[in-house]
Amino acid sequence: MQTTLKRAVTFTGIGLHSGETVTMTVAPAPVDFGIWFNRVDLGDKGLIPALWNAVGEARLCTKISNEHGAIVGTIEHIMAAIAGCGIQNALIDIDGPEVPVMDGSSAEFVTEFLAAGLIKEDGAQYAIEVLKPVEVQTGDAIARLSPAANLEIDFHIDFTDAAIGRQDKVLNMANGTFVRELCDSRTFCRQRDVDAMRANGLALGGSTDNAVVVEGSDVLTPGGLRHRDEAVRHKMLDALGDLALAGAPILGRYEGHRAGHALTNKLLRALFGDDTAYRIVKCDDTQASRLPGVGVHAGDLPQLA
Repeated sequence: MQTTLKRAVTFTGIGLHSGETVTMTVAPAPVDFGIWFNRVDLGDKGLIPALWNAVGEARLCTKISNEHGAIVGTIEHIMAAIAGCGIQNALIDIDGPEVPVMDGSSAEFVTEFLAAGLIKEDGAQYAIEVLKPVEVQTGDAIARLSPAANLEIDFHIDFTDAAIGRQDKVLNMANGTFVRELCDSRTFCRQRDVDAMRANGLALGGSTDNAVVVEGSDVLTPGGLRHRDEAVRHKMLDALGDLALAGAPILGRYEGHRAGHALTNKLLRALFGDDTAYRIVKCDDTQASRLPGVGVHAGDLPQLA
């Protein structure tokens, strides 16, 4: 069985990098439709598939584009929410080039998805089974996929700022783990990085309302952290969103060491570039029961301060 929303939900907010106000509607879609973005401001040239091979730039965020030059950026948080709620089919209408950042996490997307309700659709559930280890590396950053019965994420970060420092976390992503453990973790950055990005015309919509901003040992965002290890949790959130561009749930273990959007996309390209590294499987009941989002409900949502 596949899953979609019972009804459409709409979000309005600013883009993290553009600072522009954007309206986005996530609507139900039929069996085997997949996830598509539609730049409604571009007429009939705005459809873009949410797939790994549509990714162009992925340095500060994940951007997808089509052959007409239509672009949608900062898609990782909405894609994480879609994957974490187990949604396979949706059409995302958006009237600008960047997904609204909301509070810097996926919590508002997940909350509205669960309020709208999820519905099962007739149609087989397929997954991508990792058959052998695949690894990519850039400098001291490493991303790896290896065989596992269901999706696991193992992430490691190491920052000189004492407010972040070294953090490690491993989670089995079955069922509602994403909603319970990761969805409310916000993007994070250092104040000096914010200043540098703004000087270069980036992060124009960024603020302590939609990011955890740190400097040295200080957390500058009012209210502080939602989790002691919120930074690594957010990196895991990003990884799930970027892995969702595989086009189907992954049965495998993802390991990220200082990895980011570009490296995760490079990993997917390496996986799909080797026919012996994966296979598409029709999920049996046991496999389907272990996919992210299966059985998730509103009670799984964390209570936000």
